Amino acid sequence: MDLTIERVLCAVECVPAGRVVSYGDIAELVGTSARRVGAIMSSAGAAVPWWRVTNATGRLPEHLVTAASRHWTRERTPARDGRCLMSLARVDLARWVEDYETARLT
Repeated sequence: MDLTIERVLCAVECVPAGRVVSYGDIAELVGTSARRVGAIMSSAGAAVPWWRVTNATGRLPEHLVTAASRHWTRERTPARDGRCLMSLARVDLARWVEDYETARLT
């Protein structure tokens, strides 16, 4: 597997239930572009909690909103009108980075 794909998927797995990150957050963490993160999520993200990764405004592509909304409700992710409320739902970035670094070492 491509190292960037592996890093993106690891970063997604480190997002706790009820929280979200943006494509840009992941891009900054793993050293790639937000577009590349989006492409990776589209092609390889089905096995990870993809609903925890949104754009910077808390939105997902329209065809994913219904399924994501079910996950957000189950996980009690702050969301309204088909989007996450980033000001409330965004992960603690410092803690997430620590969790990611720990996961990469194991």
